[in-house]
Amino acid sequence: MKEIAINGQKRETTGKKATKMMRKEGLVPCNLYGEEKDEKGLPKALAFAASFSELRKVVYSPHVFVVNLIIDGKEHKAIIKELQFHPTTDALLHADFFEVNEQKEITVGIPVKLNGLAQGVREGGKLNLSIRKIDVTAPYKQIPEILEIDVTNLGLGKAIKVGELKFEGLTLTTPAQVVVCSVKETRASKSAAAAAAE
Repeated sequence: MKEIAINGQKRETTGKKATKMMRKEGLVPCNLYGEEKDEKGLPKALAFAASFSELRKVVYSPHVFVVNLIIDGKEHKAIIKELQFHPTTDALLHADFFEVNEQKEITVGIPVKLNGLAQGVREGGKLNLSIRKIDVTAPYKQIPEILEIDVTNLGLGKAIKVGELKFEGLTLTTPAQVVVCSVKETRASKSAAAAAAE
């Protein structure tokens, strides 16, 4: 996985008024959830703020990053857990991060890349990508930037499902029956098949 550094500073004040002021200054309120637990056994949040100009590199990107958060000089490795956007302007309102280490397994959606010219496409069909990302679970060091899938032998009217895929060191957590890609019949492929039958 790609890594990127983002600077932040602890938030001493929380609440609507403080977050409004923060956003006016180009800052985004964030939380980092780590190993520490509160008295209820829930992950304890470290409240901090980071500049929108730094966060946008991670948020508006097709890549999945491990983020090196430097909060008041202390480094934390994390991944984005959740993002909140304004319902009408799409502006980033809040970001939650989840602290990671080399041993702890994480679950994250990784982009899919289809390789090769499918057999069904050569017969006039159309290749269709049904999902852009597959959820995988593994320690972050083992997670690749993309999942490459060879479609060369994919025939007309056939599909590849998540359950048929295997990647070393990764557990796929997207349901096995979900279709990743398929080759759909087209008018051209139907007429080619009819001509061959004749």
